[in-house]
Amino acid sequence: MAKRIMVVEDNDLNRKLFCDVLKSQGFTVEPVGDGLEALDKARAFVPNLMIMDIQLPNISGLELIEGAKADPLLRMIPVLAVTAYAGKGDEDRIREAGADGYLAKPVSIGPFMAAVKRLLENAPA
Repeated sequence: MAKRIMVVEDNDLNRKLFCDVLKSQGFTVEPVGDGLEALDKARAFVPNLMIMDIQLPNISGLELIEGAKADPLLRMIPVLAVTAYAGKGDEDRIREAGADGYLAKPVSIGPFMAAVKRLLENAPA
């Protein structure tokens, strides 16, 4: 059975790119463009991995990660944070919120897929 990955990204082009790359690798993908819908969609989809943009309109990816890690159904799902903010201390703050992986944009496909595979290998079944 294909691993399920939810992509939370408000930028249409980035969301499509991430989803197309993941689908080409055989993953089942659930794209989410609105962060306000992310946790409800995650509860319904129950992904093996969540890829989370940090700068979202209306709610931050940090809040969503904290919300997922506080949710009994979602807390064990690994989160890969992807952000254009790569300043000093940003990775620490993102990891403190509960992210299991971190990539700075622009993201290259090789490191992106390596991070996805690494997190899925360590994810609960």
